[in-house]
Amino acid sequence: MRADRLLSILLLLQVHSRLTSRELARRLEVSERTIHRDMEALGVAGIPVVAERGNGGGWGLLEEYRTNLTGLNEAEIQALFFIKPDRLLNDLGLRKASEAALIKLLAAVPSAQRRDAEYARQRIYVDTAGWNTSEGESLPYLAIVQAAVWQEKRLHIGYLRNEELVERVLDPLGLVAKGNIWYLIAAVEEQLRSYRVSRIASAELLEKPCQRPTDFDLASYWRQSMRSFKANLPRYTVRVRVPEELVHGLYHASRAMKIEQVGEADEQGCVELLLHFEMREDACGYVLSFGPRVEILEPPELREQVYELARSYVEHWNQQSRTNLT
Repeated sequence: MRADRLLSILLLLQVHSRLTSRELARRLEVSERTIHRDMEALGVAGIPVVAERGNGGGWGLLEEYRTNLTGLNEAEIQALFFIKPDRLLNDLGLRKASEAALIKLLAAVPSAQRRDAEYARQRIYVDTAGWNTSEGESLPYLAIVQAAVWQEKRLHIGYLRNEELVERVLDPLGLVAKGNIWYLIAAVEEQLRSYRVSRIASAELLEKPCQRPTDFDLASYWRQSMRSFKANLPRYTVRVRVPEELVHGLYHASRAMKIEQVGEADEQGCVELLLHFEMREDACGYVLSFGPRVEILEPPELREQVYELARSYVEHWNQQSRTNLT
């Protein structure tokens, strides 16, 4: 629409002191002739558009013509412009809208503070993806789920739980992004539940309005849910003895939930630690990675498992060596 394009031109000229017809045409995907007609329309509307010829010339606005955002301090402006989770905005179909909104905000910021915003954008980048998630999850029904949340309509879904398809009619209350993973928070028979959106196998938006608890707060619910989840995780505790100089490395390389030191270093310069894992398999792989420097004191079944694994590795590589020699 032409009105949108005229607004875009106005905002771009507020952000940039000068832009040529060619640059404006490229950004807005129109011809240079169209840009010239748009400039005439802006002038007729009373916008003080000026043109300068020659090198460094182009279209601009009179310096005194500004639409300012007032009342924002330096820290507030920086916060606005560096928080931009591209992946999540793209999932929601809001990436282009976000970029347009940032241009509008940048155009409205006074020129002195605009430098603060650009300074922040070039020095801090927020990457919401985890190390183990490269492309993100497939989210074919996120748009329908999002519509149900916005419109406060009930949702009928097919959901994969433990490889079994179950059907639910939900009252959708909100969406939460945890890293790169989306969760739907919904009420089922007045019970709050969390559903991983990538596991939704089908979704249908119903006409019936959802029943939203009057005291429900999305952020508070999620924080409490995370605390309960962590508190209820299975625990597998291992007691080990390690050289004192290794303790720092254990803390930084640990997949353990928690590391506790028990007592002071002994005469050999070793300390005892309690390592808390979710499962025995996690503990086994972690302890093996440090070789003989970590002595397992308890539990005995883990010590036996580590011994058997180490022995099988030795036998395997001995067999490989003999095969290579023949």
